Amino acid sequence: MAGDSEQRLQAGPGQPSGGGGGGGEPFLIGVSGGTASGKSSVCAKIVQLLGQNEVDHRQKQVVILSQDSFYRILTTEQKAKALKGQFNFDHPDAFDSELIIKTLKEIMEGKTVQIPVYDFVSHSRKEETVTVYPADVVLFEGILAFYNQEVRDLFQMKLFVDTDADTRLSRRVLRDISERGRDLEQILSQYITFVKPAFEEFCLPTKKYADVIIPRGVDNAGELGMDTLGGLVAHSHVSTFGILSVSFRRFFTAKMLGKGVVATSSGLEPDVLCDPL
Repeated sequence: MAGDSEQRLQAGPGQPSGGGGGGGEPFLIGVSGGTASGKSSVCAKIVQLLGQNEVDHRQKQVVILSQDSFYRILTTEQKAKALKGQFNFDHPDAFDSELIIKTLKEIMEGKTVQIPVYDFVSHSRKEETVTVYPADVVLFEGILAFYNQEVRDLFQMKLFVDTDADTRLSRRVLRDISERGRDLEQILSQYITFVKPAFEEFCLPTKKYADVIIPRGVDNAGELGMDTLGGLVAHSHVSTFGILSVSFRRFFTAKMLGKGVVATSSGLEPDVLCDPL
């Protein structure tokens, strides 16, 4: 696999003027789903709907982090296997969970953090890092974003992008050939040997933890209202992130009911599930 999605970091070289919003801790959203399901696209759509695409990088208040940035440093033997398509990048052990937890906790504390940069061609972590400054909303996306309970418990909201297997495979083939220099035989072998079994064993079972399930990925993310999401950012500037959390949940409930959505009770807040049918 060598990475399920591109590393997407919204960060600038200087302290953002709006970093930290109203002084509360950031609102952390986890986004999970299978390989090439559209997680990065959903995150980008949320950033767009929040109006952050038009904002100077020093003023960005929404940050996207990818779990792919946190692949472990491979041994010489593991790297040799990876170059032959024989290393399982979809297994939980492929990720540096300790570094993920440490980084997310520091982000929640309002600290500036250094994010690793992973090279999907050489299967190695680059020497340089990306500096991420305090932000109001942080999106963390990855195939196993919900697998580790300690990581999962840090999210105030969890989204699962549910895209059918054929679509995900076709997207993965096109991406890995055009962006990562893979050949079709290696991609299909890796998918059958590692990607599909790992999805069924490690990723799919975490779907139950999602507050919102988005079928067809970014196509349904378009249902998110511009005015509502824009208002959530305004809330984050002047109020606590508890209000932001409630606003998100109320928004999805109101927006999705009547669109083939099932609302169930889990704890004190309703879970909103978009029925894939």
